[in-house]
Amino acid sequence: MDPWYITLIKALLVSVALLGGFAYLTLLQRKMLGRMQARYGPNRVGPFGLLQPIADALAAIFKEDIVVSAADVFVYYLAPFISISFALVAFGAIPAGPAGSFFGFNPWVMDLDIGLLYVFAATSIGVYGIFLGGWAGNNKYALMGSLRSAAQMISYELGLGLSALTVIMITGSLNFREIVDYNVWGMHPLLGIPLLISLVTYFISATAEVNNTPFDLPEAEQELVAGYLTEYSSIKWALYMMAEYVNVFTAAAVISSLFLGGWRGPGFLDAIIPGISHWPYIWLLLKMGLIVFIFIWMQATLPRLRYDQLMRFGWDMAF
Repeated sequence: MDPWYITLIKALLVSVALLGGFAYLTLLQRKMLGRMQARYGPNRVGPFGLLQPIADALAAIFKEDIVVSAADVFVYYLAPFISISFALVAFGAIPAGPAGSFFGFNPWVMDLDIGLLYVFAATSIGVYGIFLGGWAGNNKYALMGSLRSAAQMISYELGLGLSALTVIMITGSLNFREIVDYNVWGMHPLLGIPLLISLVTYFISATAEVNNTPFDLPEAEQELVAGYLTEYSSIKWALYMMAEYVNVFTAAAVISSLFLGGWRGPGFLDAIIPGISHWPYIWLLLKMGLIVFIFIWMQATLPRLRYDQLMRFGWDMAF
């Protein structure tokens, strides 16, 4: 077990990496959507538009911060911090390599026996940030938007839990490190069928949890009323966006760890480069990158569902 100050340093490094990744994921997303939709993405600020995230951050920080006069001010400020805080802490249980591969220390913040339950619990508390954000602004449209957002996320959490049960039953563990070490795909070939079904249903549920297309009803940025975000501006609005993108990273890391071997690479590559399948960080980042690419691809391709279709599909998939 690492000393407490090492754990604190790792937590800070993970938080900085996630927030930096959020900034440049916005650039990557806009570039890829532009390419997929035959238009230009950001290309004005810095070479190839690489400074666009910095410009966006400065704009969000220095933009006028409007507070609704009839708002519950304490909850109004608290709600976005709930969302971003629990989005960040959820990532801490994900292992990024074998023990001792982080300069002699373990490449994870927490090694929890209930790691999967911890991630589900932390991401579920983020629902409070969305609901309270819609309620605190004293706006009926925002409140209705937060209610439908909370209902969507709670409904699809059932699909997440049931999909993850397949892996839990095979490995007999909730610890991410033990799940990655177990190599679920190396078991009996017939287990591949329920694992594949669970992977597909988990991915669909995770898409709804992170509010990605076609389940992006919580924001619905093309609509006149932007759901629970209607009364937010400046850095408070940016905190909600940070939380959403960090949740995308967390969903990609959980899918990679549960179903795709986590930080472990394909074993057959060891015959070419000995030990390459056990290189830390690399394989987890590649798998997360592939999943994030699919999320963005779906954004460019699929239309948004109606709310009744979204809810019916979620409950049908769960049962």
